[in-house]
Amino acid sequence: MNWLTAVQHLREAGLPGVLVTVTAVRGHAPREGGAKMVVGESECHGTIGGGNAEAVAVDRARELLRDNALSPETITLSLSDKAPYQHGVQCCGGTMTLLFEPLPVRPAVAIFGVGHVGLELARILARHEVSLHLVDSRPEQLTPERLDVLSDAVASVHVHRIPLLPETVLSTLPAGTHVLIMTHDHAEDIALCDAALRNGTGGSIGLIGSAGKWSRFRKRLTDLGHEETALSRITTPIGIPEITGKDPAVIAVSVAAALLQQFTSRNPERKGEFQPSLQARQ
Repeated sequence: MNWLTAVQHLREAGLPGVLVTVTAVRGHAPREGGAKMVVGESECHGTIGGGNAEAVAVDRARELLRDNALSPETITLSLSDKAPYQHGVQCCGGTMTLLFEPLPVRPAVAIFGVGHVGLELARILARHEVSLHLVDSRPEQLTPERLDVLSDAVASVHVHRIPLLPETVLSTLPAGTHVLIMTHDHAEDIALCDAALRNGTGGSIGLIGSAGKWSRFRKRLTDLGHEETALSRITTPIGIPEITGKDPAVIAVSVAAALLQQFTSRNPERKGEFQPSLQARQ
């Protein structure tokens, strides 16, 4: 695939990458200015000329990936037999300046249950650069007319109409997707909690509901074989405690704010965890 398609592929898959661009050439070089390639953790697409120069660029791009770098950088390579690199020499005689631009992973959120709270939450998250997945077993909740409020979304919105076993969607979501469980049916909620713990995305898991609901769910999930360490991955209630109220729009603001805290946090210890939560009840 070409570099533009590769960027979109990484974006949709929730995978990091680095865009490498030849920004300047002096003398002879294997590619002209503007040539691009995309380097992922395990794959590369496009080319800046092959040979030693490209191998050096791939190594540097993957160092940036390992370091979770966010800022772009440039390097200049001398294509001379007097400038050997670890992959050998390249005797074109010129120089190439390369720009490395890290491609950040776009957060992904899956809302299971697009009722009053779910739709309000989708409206807020749709205004942000996220991959937003809406899942509901009730077809009437996901009609084009009802979702028309998301028509100007900045987010990429993916609609999953799953009349039976909505938990099967989990295996199709990008790695690290934040899962929010807020369906109309507690039986669906418990099935989703069970599936998310067994084979979920690896992202955070949030369950809307009261302390009483969680007490019942905890017992049921324990009976299903989940240990306390696993159960601690589920946060309930969800949201920010300082934002109180039971109106769907208020709960949605609280939950969205907690998610945005995660997206913007630079503290690795907080990655993938919900903040202390609002007493959201069903």
